[in-house]
Amino acid sequence: MAVARSAGNRATVRDVAAETGLSIATVSRVLNGQANVAAHTRELVLRAVDRLGDQAPRRRGAVPGGIYVRCPYLLTDYFGLIVSSVAETVELHGRQLILGAGEAAQRTAVLPTLGDRPDIAGAILILPPEPAEELVRLRDRQFPFVVIDPRTPPPKDIVAVSAAHFAGARKLMSHLVELGHRRVGIIGGPEDWLASDARLAGYAASLADAGVLPAAQLLRTVVEPNTENGYRAACELLDLPERPTALVGFNDKMAVGAMWAAAERGLSIPRDLSVAGFDDIDVSRATRPMLTTVRQPLQEMGRMAVTLLMRLLDRHTLEALHVSLGTELIIRGSTGPAA
Repeated sequence: MAVARSAGNRATVRDVAAETGLSIATVSRVLNGQANVAAHTRELVLRAVDRLGDQAPRRRGAVPGGIYVRCPYLLTDYFGLIVSSVAETVELHGRQLILGAGEAAQRTAVLPTLGDRPDIAGAILILPPEPAEELVRLRDRQFPFVVIDPRTPPPKDIVAVSAAHFAGARKLMSHLVELGHRRVGIIGGPEDWLASDARLAGYAASLADAGVLPAAQLLRTVVEPNTENGYRAACELLDLPERPTALVGFNDKMAVGAMWAAAERGLSIPRDLSVAGFDDIDVSRATRPMLTTVRQPLQEMGRMAVTLLMRLLDRHTLEALHVSLGTELIIRGSTGPAA
């Protein structure tokens, strides 16, 4: 938009942004008197305001341009924790949050229209089901966005935040190996999820360190990683002629399903069978015994994603585009020495 205005027409924040080469968000922060602006940036904006004279925009109370958060899943304890931390952090930045959530959202083609909405400055996409090609097209339109927990390997120049799935899975399997377990049943997640592949690779690496090759008959994968599917997969594994001495679930919910299957068969945990999960959500502390698991920094993932998005909106250069946050092994009562 041109900077010049006819008499009586006041210039906008967008005009000052065009004049300075800064983002609309940065200009707004200066005009709103916010402190989180570099001194030279503030001076650049104020000089542009002087040049525009009476046409320059006045200070306003709200930062223009909301943040669209797409989470096309039920906001359970896993996704709910991420979305809540995103919402809290967006509010700290003075932005409005626009949420698209629920499984029905998977059937809505949102990405092609995001760049056309004047009320949206950027987006955070949580485990997006869209193929990488759609993310690339959105990036090519110069629309700022960050992916949380990418479903597939993100293109190298798209900003993404995830947990260290491989390292977490390796720590967990090393814990079981140290307890003497060699015949470990793995209940994996959806085959087209990046996290599933990374965790399987982590499990395999620890078993290989102990001289054990992963056995195909001890692996089950599911389409939907919930408690019921964890139960069904565990039933199949526990009914093998030579059952495993330990079961590892893709997440805590599937591990709880495995506990159900063990209880039906009269197996004591951890005396007869060790069970472990991944995520460390509330259900991991509601079982008896409590569940050994890997803690993901779910809330920090949300906070980090917002921070990176704000830097994109301010046109900062990001050197670390794919951020992997550390995980932590939480050892509780559901794992013990192999029988």
